[in-house]
Amino acid sequence: MLAAALLGGARPARALPAQPLVFPRDLGAHPGFRTEWWYVTGHAGSGGRGFGFQLTFFRSRVAAAQALASRLAARQLVFAHAAVTDLAAGRLLHDQRIARWSGEPDNPADLATASVQDTALALGDWRLRRAGDGAYHARLPASDFTLDLQLRETQPLLLQGDAGLSRKGPDPAQASYYYSLPQLAVTGALTLQGQRFALDTPGARSGVAWLDHEWSDELLHPEAVGWDWIGINLFDGSALTAFGLRRRDGSTLWAGGSFRARGGPVQPFAPESVQFAPGRRWRSPRTGADYPVAWDIATPAGRFAVQALLDDQELDSRGSTGAVYWEGLSELRDAAGAVLGRGYLEMTGYVAALRL
Repeated sequence: MLAAALLGGARPARALPAQPLVFPRDLGAHPGFRTEWWYVTGHAGSGGRGFGFQLTFFRSRVAAAQALASRLAARQLVFAHAAVTDLAAGRLLHDQRIARWSGEPDNPADLATASVQDTALALGDWRLRRAGDGAYHARLPASDFTLDLQLRETQPLLLQGDAGLSRKGPDPAQASYYYSLPQLAVTGALTLQGQRFALDTPGARSGVAWLDHEWSDELLHPEAVGWDWIGINLFDGSALTAFGLRRRDGSTLWAGGSFRARGGPVQPFAPESVQFAPGRRWRSPRTGADYPVAWDIATPAGRFAVQALLDDQELDSRGSTGAVYWEGLSELRDAAGAVLGRGYLEMTGYVAALRL
């Protein structure tokens, strides 16, 4: 859910119209919008060793460069983040990239590209694309690790909010077009510092991923400093999303999310029906940020506890998007403490207020 920082340039806010999303077209890029991202998180095993992984491609429209005629003009900037949580070693590996995109098709001067027809993103040798068979292929060779993954749909696409229009604040302009693909089956391999780990066969409790795609002109209300968000694949095939946007004093400005039981309809959450209550906290030795790494979350689908599987999953992306945030593999538990699923928790705005 983390968007690129203020690189798109100011332009008047507009309320996004409710409109049908059209696929596969809306799987691709929307360069007329200020910001956009494709976000994949998941967990997998290899011979009993557990991993979490995250990859995100961001696109940011540079308003001041739109009228430039040069084929070298950076009308768009493309960022990418990748991370691996190695539970056995208790460590997080992270890398980032940034490059320009002219916004033109087949421009040999481009260092990054994003198709407007379907998901096909490239930033140097980092790739995320949807193949003809509908599977997503991700290959991101980073400095200390490589992600080489195939992600196959096992459930229909999930439209967030009101048929894909997701409010993110009290003003109608604060909204995004937003869909998810939960319960993706993951195969492939991870390579960590030269050691290759072939991933185990996907099952209900391992080898499962989540994909989010959002695009927007404005997300954050002026009072919002950041957000807390979860995307959880439950072991029974359900999918849970919940988020809350925070004011500086920690109070909730806006909230939302959804739940879909396996084979059932999407149940969107009204803002007043979602509450995040922080629990145990962890302080980063690098930034001094104080993150809640355990939460109690109340939703119309039930009350849950979310617990990080590794405290130190802070990512410093000041070399690309400019933000520091916490994003990591976590467990979802019920009131009795039973583990219901795994997914990712994201927390922004704890080092400094996020400005989009």
